[in-house]
Amino acid sequence: MWTPTEEEKYGVVICSFRGPVPQGLILELGETVQILEKCEGWYRGVSIKKPNVKGIFPANYIHLKKAVVSNRGQYETVVPLEDSVITEVTATLQEWAVLWKQLYVKHKIDLFYKLRHVMNELIDLRRQLLSGHLTQDQVREVKRHLTVRLDWGNEHLGLDLVPRKDFEVVDSDQISVSDLYKMHLSSRHSVQQSTSQVDTIRSRHGEACRLPVPHHFFLSLKSFTYNTIGEDADVFFFLYDVREGKQISERFMVRLNKNGGPKNPEKIDRMCALFTDLSSKDMKKDLYIVAHVIRLGRMLLNDSRKGPSHLHYRRPYGCAVLSIMDVIPSISELKEEKDFVLKVYTCNNENEWYQIHENIIRKSSTKYTAPSSNYGLIVSLQLLRGEMEQVRREYPMIFNRGVAVTRKIGFPDVIMPGDIRNDLYLTLEKGDFERGGKSVQKNIEVTMYVLYADGEFLKDCISLGSGESSRSLYHSFVLYHSNSPRWGEVIKLPIPIDRFRGSHLRFEFRHCSTKDKGEKKLFGFAFTPLMRDDGTTLSDDIHELYVYKCDENSTFNNHALYLGLPCCKEDYNGCPNIPSSLIFQRSTKESFSVSTQLSSTKLTQNVDLLALLKWKAYPDRVMDILGRLRHVSGEEIVKFLQDILDTLFVILDDNTEKYGLLVFQSLVFIINLLRDSKYFHFRPVMDTYIQKHFAGALAYKELIRCLKWYMDRSAELIRQDHIQEAMRALEYLFKFIVQSRILYSRATCGMEEEQFRASIQELFQSIRFVLSLDSRSSETLIFTQAPQPGGQVSGAGTCAPQKCGGASRPSFNSAALLNSFPAIFDELLQMFTVQEVAEFVRGTLGSMPSTVHIGQSMDVVKLQSIARTVDSRLFSFSESRRILLPVVLHHIHLHLRQQKELLICSGILSSIFSIIKTSSLETDVIEEVEMMVESLLDVLLQTLLTIMSKSQSQEAGEYVSCLLSLLRQMSDTHFQHLLENFQSKDELKEFLLKIFCVFRNLMKMSVFPRDWMVMRLLTSNIIVTTVQYLSPALHKNFTETDFDFKVWNSYFSLSVLFINQPSLQLETVTPVKRKKILDKYGDMRIMMAYELFSMWQNLGEHKIHFIPGMIGPFLGVTLVPQPEVRNIMIPIFHDMMDWEQRKNGNFKQVEAELIDKLDSLVSEGKGDENYRELFSLLLLEKIEQETWRETGISFVTSVTRLMERLLDYRDCMKGDETENKKIGCTVNLMNFYKSEINKEEMYIRYIHKLCDMHLQAENYTEAAFTLLLYCELLQWEDRPLRDFLHYPSQTEWQRKEALSRKIIHYFNKGKSWEFGIPLCRELAIQYESLYDYQSLSWIRKMEATYYDNIMEQQRLEPEFFRVGFYGRKFPFFLRNKEYVCRGHDYERLEAFQQRMLSEFPQAIAMQHPNHPDDNILQCDAQYLQIYAVTPIPDNIDVLQMDRVPDRIKSFYRVNNIRKFRYDRPFHKGPKDKENEFKSLWIERTTLILTHSLPGISRWFEVERRELVEVSPLENAIQVVENKNQELRTLISQYQHKQMHGNINLLSMCLNGVIDAAVNGGIARYQEAFFDREYITTHPGDAEKITQLKELMHEQVHILGVGLAVHEKFVHPEMRPLHKKLIDQFQMMRSSLYHELPALDKLSPACSGTSTPRSSMLISHSPMSPESIKLVHRHSLLNMLGTVRHSSSSLSSHTSSETGNLVILTDSSIGETAEDMYHMQASPSTSSLSSTHSAPSQMINSAPPSTRGSPSLPDKYRHNRDLMMLLPTHRDRPSSAMYPAAITENGQHQNFQRALLQQVIGPCKPCSDPNLSVAEKGHYSLHFDAFHHHLNDVPPALPARTLRKSPLHPIPASPTSPQSGLDGSNSTLSGSASSGVSSLSESNFGHSSEPPPRTDTMDSVPSQAWNTDEDLETPYLPVRYSLSEPDVLETLKSQPCRSHSAPSGVIPQDTMDPPALPPKPYHSRLPNIENEEGMMKEEEEKHRALHRKISQPIGGAKEEQARVAWEHGISEQ
Repeated sequence: MWTPTEEEKYGVVICSFRGPVPQGLILELGETVQILEKCEGWYRGVSIKKPNVKGIFPANYIHLKKAVVSNRGQYETVVPLEDSVITEVTATLQEWAVLWKQLYVKHKIDLFYKLRHVMNELIDLRRQLLSGHLTQDQVREVKRHLTVRLDWGNEHLGLDLVPRKDFEVVDSDQISVSDLYKMHLSSRHSVQQSTSQVDTIRSRHGEACRLPVPHHFFLSLKSFTYNTIGEDADVFFFLYDVREGKQISERFMVRLNKNGGPKNPEKIDRMCALFTDLSSKDMKKDLYIVAHVIRLGRMLLNDSRKGPSHLHYRRPYGCAVLSIMDVIPSISELKEEKDFVLKVYTCNNENEWYQIHENIIRKSSTKYTAPSSNYGLIVSLQLLRGEMEQVRREYPMIFNRGVAVTRKIGFPDVIMPGDIRNDLYLTLEKGDFERGGKSVQKNIEVTMYVLYADGEFLKDCISLGSGESSRSLYHSFVLYHSNSPRWGEVIKLPIPIDRFRGSHLRFEFRHCSTKDKGEKKLFGFAFTPLMRDDGTTLSDDIHELYVYKCDENSTFNNHALYLGLPCCKEDYNGCPNIPSSLIFQRSTKESFSVSTQLSSTKLTQNVDLLALLKWKAYPDRVMDILGRLRHVSGEEIVKFLQDILDTLFVILDDNTEKYGLLVFQSLVFIINLLRDSKYFHFRPVMDTYIQKHFAGALAYKELIRCLKWYMDRSAELIRQDHIQEAMRALEYLFKFIVQSRILYSRATCGMEEEQFRASIQELFQSIRFVLSLDSRSSETLIFTQAPQPGGQVSGAGTCAPQKCGGASRPSFNSAALLNSFPAIFDELLQMFTVQEVAEFVRGTLGSMPSTVHIGQSMDVVKLQSIARTVDSRLFSFSESRRILLPVVLHHIHLHLRQQKELLICSGILSSIFSIIKTSSLETDVIEEVEMMVESLLDVLLQTLLTIMSKSQSQEAGEYVSCLLSLLRQMSDTHFQHLLENFQSKDELKEFLLKIFCVFRNLMKMSVFPRDWMVMRLLTSNIIVTTVQYLSPALHKNFTETDFDFKVWNSYFSLSVLFINQPSLQLETVTPVKRKKILDKYGDMRIMMAYELFSMWQNLGEHKIHFIPGMIGPFLGVTLVPQPEVRNIMIPIFHDMMDWEQRKNGNFKQVEAELIDKLDSLVSEGKGDENYRELFSLLLLEKIEQETWRETGISFVTSVTRLMERLLDYRDCMKGDETENKKIGCTVNLMNFYKSEINKEEMYIRYIHKLCDMHLQAENYTEAAFTLLLYCELLQWEDRPLRDFLHYPSQTEWQRKEALSRKIIHYFNKGKSWEFGIPLCRELAIQYESLYDYQSLSWIRKMEATYYDNIMEQQRLEPEFFRVGFYGRKFPFFLRNKEYVCRGHDYERLEAFQQRMLSEFPQAIAMQHPNHPDDNILQCDAQYLQIYAVTPIPDNIDVLQMDRVPDRIKSFYRVNNIRKFRYDRPFHKGPKDKENEFKSLWIERTTLILTHSLPGISRWFEVERRELVEVSPLENAIQVVENKNQELRTLISQYQHKQMHGNINLLSMCLNGVIDAAVNGGIARYQEAFFDREYITTHPGDAEKITQLKELMHEQVHILGVGLAVHEKFVHPEMRPLHKKLIDQFQMMRSSLYHELPALDKLSPACSGTSTPRSSMLISHSPMSPESIKLVHRHSLLNMLGTVRHSSSSLSSHTSSETGNLVILTDSSIGETAEDMYHMQASPSTSSLSSTHSAPSQMINSAPPSTRGSPSLPDKYRHNRDLMMLLPTHRDRPSSAMYPAAITENGQHQNFQRALLQQVIGPCKPCSDPNLSVAEKGHYSLHFDAFHHHLNDVPPALPARTLRKSPLHPIPASPTSPQSGLDGSNSTLSGSASSGVSSLSESNFGHSSEPPPRTDTMDSVPSQAWNTDEDLETPYLPVRYSLSEPDVLETLKSQPCRSHSAPSGVIPQDTMDPPALPPKPYHSRLPNIENEEGMMKEEEEKHRALHRKISQPIGGAKEEQARVAWEHGISEQ
């Protein structure tokens, strides 16, 4: 049964509860819960965190706390009954915990650890506070520490500042805004002391000043571990000031026995002292605790013979010191003692004993012996604070231990009345004694006695130190063998005050012999009386006493015998006649010095003071004595303050007439003395005296009379200084007057009351008279500083009149009077009613001059006086306020009008508001507020506007708080009266404009810092309330005929600013804070939005005035993330459109402005997806009804689409998004501005944003294209342009020129020189037309440089990737679209894929290339589909020109590309297991982009795709054709010696083709396509079959030429391989003889039977995943990924795009994976040369399990070792990295040996030096060469010498499966670049007999080898670098089979220069016209290799020579 709880209402979770039961409430440790019901060990309730979720939880998981329940029942609220500070700490720690973890995540490690430390401290302090064991002072201290730490943490975490009063959080409703402002200022611990100025100005004059807190040191001696003494010892502790070089405290004495324990057993654990009364100044001094150790025993410690054992001397032993400054930090915060060890240093030189502690402190090491570290005095220290009474209460344990109170020598800062003390401190300084005929010096001991006048010894009047009882005589310690001893020992003489007069001290000097008897022989004495004859005490000084001779027999019984003698020099001068026959003779050569210091409250050393205190002894001298009081020092006066005051009032009573004025002056002097900062602390003494000890009941009459007399003399010129002093002493004079009158009334039962009142009335008339003098005086005073504490104008003495003369004197008097005046109110209130006192004060304040021109200092003084009046108790009574407020407001009003003394005025106002707020329940307050509104509101607004224009933040804060306080106090009636009181509409308008302007500035200027949340919210609340009061007046007065745009505009601007305030955006704050704010104020944005909307509706036809001006501001309001505000405000746009439509017939202005502002607002972070939907929904709903519906809907749709893009753009920008995403977003938005809404300015802005992004990402080419968009908008005209973005005002021509230069610069940085050249030309034309030859020269040189760069600098060819973005989670601009992206340098598919996945971490990589279905397109996820594509160049002409160097062609192959393709192999129909090529088709997809790459982005969207299928036969033709082309190129390079000695590449290439052919490569095609069945079933393929036959025919010819070249260059070690190749070639020809009879003509050139597979079988070696990664996509290993059943010699080229399908992403498997990866040996046991090769992008991106080759038959696996030796092409380092691995001719030794051993087994090394270096000259072979034996040298070229290009040896890498020679290694693999195998580059549909072709080598014509076929292929020299892969590429020349010219004829070379590149950026635009033809004519013109690196051509001279030579040839 669940029952409601009565007591158990609130608890804390002490164990986390996971809620495993039905309706269980999940609770975390530390959460607080509110309990509603209970049932059998279970509670039902809610967590305070989630008050809406109820549930049950076990009772034993909850710790109950007491709580206050209000509103019991269903809606009860529970507040824990605990200290509010504890509650705050708990809540704050919970809030910090979350932020603290985030600090770690954000790597703010320093703050993380600091905060952790502070949180631990808070937890600890909270625990202390909860324990309940602390005293009140300790609680205060703990709370102080807590709040300091809370504020520190809040500030560093950027949380709100918490205003506090006495450590408790204040409720802003309970105090005035001014007070709240001050609390904010004081709550910030780091804030500059902003309040100090105000406090100084308004420190309360009459308030008792707080006493300084004394400090006390508690010292306890734990043990003395120095056991080596073996004798009793005394230890003396005292405090020593190093700088002053003197002891500042008495000594604390501890007596120890020889074992180191206390001599008195009762003292165990009680050897402790309290050094008292240290001031704050003392604590800042360099103080030390000094310990002197004096042993009691033999004369010499280690010599038992020196002196008898029964005699004990006091002998110095050692000293220890401890710096208090060093220990203060460690003990000041502790509440308990802390131990320290004092090392005791022993004394080496006894003569230095008196300064041993100084030597130790100064570290003079020679003077003492340092102890070992184990020994010393162990003491514990503790620092206590507070008065002694308080310390006794707080630390009773210390006093229970019998602590020795050890006082300071001298007085503490404050001597309180009743604090009686009478101590004389005597220091034994030094002596000088005669040797007395001895050979050694004496051991002198001094004995001292205190004797009374009658010769009696005073007992217990000598104290060696606190902690031990006093004694009657004193023995000094003995310094061994010293006739001039220096002791420096301080002894206290606590002599009773009544025995002081007549007492004297006697010092006896004895020599302590160390002989056997050890006697002490008396040899002299000295003495000194304690008081002089005039009654003054011995002065504080060093006294050198006379030494008189005597011996043991001398008698001192009759002390009068020596007292008559002079004791010292001064005494001698006073006693001229001394009889010489006395008993005692003075020893003139000996002297003895002591110094004394008196600390007495009863004895004085001042004669004048003594005379005053004993005035009755000198009745005739009283006048003189009173006059001399001024000359007594302040210290003496404050010491005897009570006695002096008593004496003065006794004298006054004795003879009022005679002494009255003098006593008054003396009293004024003493009172003013206490105003001095030095004696300021004695004011409490004076107050105590007046309250408790003053007894002058008649004094008041005389004091009033004298005071009035002085005031009436103000106008006279005499004794002005006395008058001012009297004015300054006004406070205490009144205290005496009032107390005296009270005493008199008590004594006489209230007699003479009327006379007293009358005299006070007269006195006030005199006061007014003094003040009124100023208004008559034209003099002004120079500025004085603010008053000192106590109200004195510190600079009063410096106020100099500007003119000489007495007329200005009254100003000084007034200043003094005004300063003191407010302090007398409290005294008057004791005698008069509040109204009476208020009338006195009003009269006085009213008599002050009301002009502001009396001089700055008087203004200050006057206002300070008013300020203290307002702060006084008097003003807190409403009766007095009614009387005083008008006067006060009058003066403030005057000053504010003049803008003078603003800070003081604001202080006065804030005090008034503070008082009014606290008494706001009283009815009088309404009148007071009314009064203030009338007097102040307008002038306050004016003042604020002035201050805000000067940005004086402190003054602004003060006045804002005053204004807000006033507005907050105003009720409906106040506002009503205010608005009624305006005489005209103009006045009202001016007022409204002012107040709106102030409110706006208040929000714009951020007068209050961001973390003053309480202040900001209260301000907002006051503003919204005020606006609600004022808006009806605005509507009523300024709507109809009197419409005033200015006021309305001001109102709207204010409303908009208000709603947009950061402090009101509750979405950004924590839920707890949001709930607090909503509970207190509600959502003020909604309140203001309703107000704004209703005012807008009230405007009627005047709305048109605010279009388009208010569109932006209102849009800003609608973007506030508050649904209700949006719902209220969005319809206003419909209203605006409607009104503009009515007026103009369209709403163009609304449209333009809305779009303009939307951009800037969204980019500032405003708006979201919900807003977009709501905007569209609300407006479309409204527009439906309108006649202009269509344009409206179109506009709203357009804006909605813009918003989509803007939101995407913003999300990309603000997130940690990658550059790609940001760039894509920007392009998308930019195009929208251009194409859809045609906003040119916005378009240009985004062009520059995009450009900046490209530059940041180092996409220089894209940056140039982007800027080009702006450049193309400009014309070469002189039209002036305004400054825009970062461009200055300039002409259009200048801007276009500057832009062009910048674009050229970026093209240069991006190495896109071809794009920069047309711009150079354009600029050149402009410069030329202007005859600006300097610039023309510069631009032409630039152009020339670019041509050089094209030919000389290496450039990498990028990869291209197609990316599909599928799913609704992608940004709008990517969603369900496909793009082609231009990769970065060196970026392969795997790297690109990783990059994309890291950019979209949520995305899933799709594993197939098929187009996704609708499920994927519409799902809430992200899918990425990525594969590589091959570019299809547009600029075919350049690529087909034979003369164009490859460097140039390389650029056109990968730039200005709009079409890309990828291929997918598939089987159509039944698959022939014997020969797969019969059914292997290729599906070729062509993608056409919206713009060509490169462009303004690295990626563009796919506009459309086209699909074609390539038949098996066409595929075979392409494969063979590509291989032929590749072989031609390679052979040509070797012929022309572009390749140096290393011919591995050629060897492997030939071996690959021949071996494959022998083993069935081409044979597979023969089987597939040449059999009768195929020919009969495919009659339409007859021509293609013929073409394939011809290509095979051609291949045999080429191989023959290749072998001839190979013969020429082969290395001797490789001869066996060459022989093997010739044998195999013979076999190949034989095997093909019956198929291709054309080969018949060839004479047998080759023989041999061996069939090495050195390069073919490599492709089938199994590979590890690691080695796969090394394989370059063009290397011979590339085939591994895709080889099928391959047995024909040049197997089908299943273009490399196969890989595009097969391996897309990790673990991807293509459609035909099964066939792809299943491999069989061919019948002829050989394998494929060419593959269905996947580019490396595919291979690399597959997981290890799917990468590399399929499983191979074992017989092919032995070649793996060789394969691993071949270096890759892309990963190979240059020779700089592997220099040692290269032989002289550039071949890799390991490679050569491996190849030989693999192919022909070990053989003896042989070398032929003639063959190791490439032959000079270029060679060309006629095909007829094969009719000769192959051993013959190939025929030489006709007589032409070609330029030789320098080539460097190419290193081989041990990690790479490619030869060291860098060439087109796809020769080996048969695979092409990311497109197709190099053999597949065929041309469908070309004529069978094209004209003869001449290819160029490095732009130089070379001799073709002409037979039936023209087989030469040009190749450029190669340049190698360290930084880029060494890649060579074959040219895409069209393989022509033609009847060539006869062998001797050379076709003529055309010498015309190649055409300049077309304007590159024109081709970026869509260009589809000749697409179809291109697809047919150039089915696949693609790169044979991925990247191209060219070799620079020769120097300029060489170039000129070459051109000249060529010209000569052509003429021939």
